Amino acid sequence: MAGPTSHEPATSHEPASAPPRALTIAGSDSGGGAGIQADLKTMLEFGVHGMSAIVAITAQNSLGVHGVWDLPAEAVRGQIRAVVDDIGVDVVKTGMLSSAALVALVAEELGRVTVPVVVDPVGVSKHGDPLLAPDAVDVVRRELLPRATVVTPNLDEVRLLTGIAVRDAEDLPRAAQALLELGPRWVLVKGGHLPGDPVDLLTDGTSRFLLRGRRLDRRHTHGTGCTLASALASRLAWGDTPQEAARAAKEYVSGALAAGFPLGAGIGPVDHGYRHRR
Repeated sequence: MAGPTSHEPATSHEPASAPPRALTIAGSDSGGGAGIQADLKTMLEFGVHGMSAIVAITAQNSLGVHGVWDLPAEAVRGQIRAVVDDIGVDVVKTGMLSSAALVALVAEELGRVTVPVVVDPVGVSKHGDPLLAPDAVDVVRRELLPRATVVTPNLDEVRLLTGIAVRDAEDLPRAAQALLELGPRWVLVKGGHLPGDPVDLLTDGTSRFLLRGRRLDRRHTHGTGCTLASALASRLAWGDTPQEAARAAKEYVSGALAAGFPLGAGIGPVDHGYRHRR
């Protein structure tokens, strides 16, 4: 993995060097608030070159997910290998994978890379629509999570993967430990749905870091999970430690959430470009 010094801008008299390279493997959100679209916007904000392998197409807007169509396995594998074998990657981030076959395929392809992998184990949409087939859950546990440098579940995804219901901050360490036993190196349990001010727990089983925030009264929150995971992945591509990357990601997504805007008749997106509109 290349660190930030190897990607610093060249002088005007030299050819520009390439920035860090980040590959997102996820579904497309036609409304532009989450999924591949959110990932690429976030990666651009962090100065990395975002690339994509689309595994599914969704018809979705501010009101919900109206349809999901998986791409053929050969199309997904072809996208991943086209990027990895020629351009190369400094980090990989996975999002919605939807089916057991696609989870298994992506896990297999991740075995061919030696860079950090951020797994966002997307289970349901912001509107409560299921995005992971029931038979895919065990494949995520057995094949995908052991590939992860960092896994970033919310509380619903913690329950889906471990059976543990997190009711308060006291439950976070137990939930994180159950996830670590499935094989990732680090776990970032997102506690945004807990009462009071939000707190997330990042741990590798030895070190623990609490990431605290301020409760914002915002309706327009679409894309927070994708955005956080992509921000974290982007900072790992620059050479940050997981702790540094998680803090930077938390700060960015908090700002994007505070600037979320109405779009359509339902839940609007966070503002990925809020830094430019201050």
